[in-house]
Amino acid sequence: MTVMDKAALSAFLRDEFPQVAGDFHIEAVTDHALTLRLRVGSQHLRPGGTVSGPAMFGLADVAVYLAILARIGPQALAVTTSCAIDFMRKPKAGVDLICEARILKLGRLLAVGDALLFSEGGAAPVARASVTYAIPRE
Repeated sequence: MTVMDKAALSAFLRDEFPQVAGDFHIEAVTDHALTLRLRVGSQHLRPGGTVSGPAMFGLADVAVYLAILARIGPQALAVTTSCAIDFMRKPKAGVDLICEARILKLGRLLAVGDALLFSEGGAAPVARASVTYAIPRE
């Protein structure tokens, strides 16, 4: 069950992470998933005109983080403890990336999620990530 909706998560991102909040747009939130857009700009590109690995990693990480917060509420100190990412195809040049993140397990101290990244309009994922977060004790 979600405790933070799209508006609350967007406000949280703006308040707690203003340095990157403009790069992201929350497209949808459900009880077990979140869709996040990376507004790809020149700062996200690498030589050859494709989106850089660090930008894709950031999208996956932020998407899973927000999907967790949608369920547990605004806990800024939840932190990534593990992330593995597979880069499967070159993202399309000049288009945004869309991440579909879902929560696989939400425990008291750890949350596990996965993320699929797509070039906007593309059917095949460009990357897949598995992310684990530590949830702070209250």
